[in-house]
Amino acid sequence: MQADLNHLMDWSEIWQMPFNASKCKVMHLGNENNHSEYFLGSHKLESVSEEKDLGIYITDNLKPTSSVSKHITKQAEHLG
Repeated sequence: MQADLNHLMDWSEIWQMPFNASKCKVMHLGNENNHSEYFLGSHKLESVSEEKDLGIYITDNLKPTSSVSKHITKQAEHLG
């Protein structure tokens, strides 16, 4: 995985399309995952167990519970 990230960094430098490394994160999925550290250039990627993408919360266990409960809470706030 780190080799792929290194290739992405090389590509982004060649094409002058830099990544905003501070907005990039890693989520470790699966029970057998060894939770390696990853870097984008010299920036260590933050490891997260939950992330919001396009309005949907994704968790490292891939269960929708967190996303559903956050949407219910948000709807309740609008109603009350």
